[in-house]
Amino acid sequence: MASSSGTSSGSSLLQNSGSEENLVSLMDQRKRKRMLSNRESARRSRMRKQKHLDDLVSQVDQLRKENHQILKTLNITTQQYLSVEAENSVLRAQVGELSHRLESLNEIIDFLNARTGVFGAPAASGNFNIEPSDNFFNPMNMAYMHQPIIASSEMLQY
Repeated sequence: MASSSGTSSGSSLLQNSGSEENLVSLMDQRKRKRMLSNRESARRSRMRKQKHLDDLVSQVDQLRKENHQILKTLNITTQQYLSVEAENSVLRAQVGELSHRLESLNEIIDFLNARTGVFGAPAASGNFNIEPSDNFFNPMNMAYMHQPIIASSEMLQY
């Protein structure tokens, strides 16, 4: 019986070792499968990371282009603003000169009306004669009034 129990225990050892081999084989297979799964997951992760990096590089390029276009537009607008500002300065100078001329002409008209009544109602004295010695109404003295108004942005630099 010893031999039969020895044989049965030997057969049970063979079964146990076969079972252990199957278990080890199964564990190795699972380990390999897990390693492959982890490699594939890492590969997908690297691909996602690379795609994200490519997207960011593309976005940086696009933003640089937009920034360049905005700066270009800003420079053009600034130049237009400076041009309009210079033109406004010239026009302000012309308005000042014309206002001064108008004021002078109004003073001349007031003076003539007070003396002679030529440009309105006669003066109280009724004297319509302008004496030759009066140089205030000599057209040669008013030649400056026909000169063009000249002003430029260089004259008005601050």
